[in-house]
Amino acid sequence: MTPVRLAPFLTVLAALAGLSGVVAPPAASAAPAPAQAEEPWRLSGDLAAHDPGLVAGGGGDDWYVFGTGEPGKGGGNIQIRSSADGHDWTYEGTVWDEIPEWITEAVPGVKNLWAPEVYEANGMYYLYYAASTWGKNGSVIGLATNETLDPADPAYEWVDRGEVIRSEPDDDYNAIDPGIVEDGSGTPWMAFGSYWSGIRMVKLDWPSGKLADPDKEPLHIADRKAAPNAIEAAYIVKNDGYYYLFTSWGQCCQGVDSDYKIMVGRSKKVTGPYVDREGRKLLEGGGTTVLVDEGDRVGPGGQSASDDVIAYHYYDKSDGGAPKLAIQTLVWDDEGWPELQKSKA
Repeated sequence: MTPVRLAPFLTVLAALAGLSGVVAPPAASAAPAPAQAEEPWRLSGDLAAHDPGLVAGGGGDDWYVFGTGEPGKGGGNIQIRSSADGHDWTYEGTVWDEIPEWITEAVPGVKNLWAPEVYEANGMYYLYYAASTWGKNGSVIGLATNETLDPADPAYEWVDRGEVIRSEPDDDYNAIDPGIVEDGSGTPWMAFGSYWSGIRMVKLDWPSGKLADPDKEPLHIADRKAAPNAIEAAYIVKNDGYYYLFTSWGQCCQGVDSDYKIMVGRSKKVTGPYVDREGRKLLEGGGTTVLVDEGDRVGPGGQSASDDVIAYHYYDKSDGGAPKLAIQTLVWDDEGWPELQKSKA
């Protein structure tokens, strides 16, 4: 059971080097994790992917990005973009033409599906996504599966698997922004959450992809401890014996007024406790900065990672605040903390 990391890091860089000028970095850098990264890969094509769920290609495989749906476009369903090289992106439509009826009944007023995550296990692709309405925690995380990501494959079909978890107005968490990781024994876990009590975690089960124990209270793994507790978009990356919990802090979805930034903490156990570079617990407001505004790129966040590559969205000040996809390479310093590679792309 493996995450969607389809090629070794250096293979990906080698495949891209002729197109992008990316140079493979050393395994570690002595510099501390920066507050920003100077130059993401130069991307082209349709980049309007919000909350990107990245599937990095390698060895001839295409790249895919799944993004939040747009009301009125494809029924508001999860959007799909593909690329042959990770640089030039094409819009491929949506997962479905209409939002499933069970979702519209569970979340009255839902207009679009949010924040997808794609994870591969045992030859099956699991697509997790959220359904909610702005500023409310009457939300659900749903699941669809597919045997392939290639729309030209005869086996291509997104099968609706229904609800994974929901939150109600009297809960102190919000069931949105799913992020999947497997622990060392191959057990899947889902981090999720937004505002309210922050980031939560539940154990999943393969092959169903659903909750291992539906009656168990979700674990609590990150909390800013300051109103309005603007922390969300949890994503966990494994590296060298640690689990790294990436989150987005601040306001998204406000164009150039967005103040999203990407933060991180780490733990030896998937369930925590997660701490930042200074040893502060993420449950007590800790967090180390990975990426902030730079130039025309405002409010970076909504991140995911695949094959040591991180994808996020930002708002382009030079284009009226339009949301756009960015991709950069994750590298690790001598103390094992992540940074985004600074390179001309």
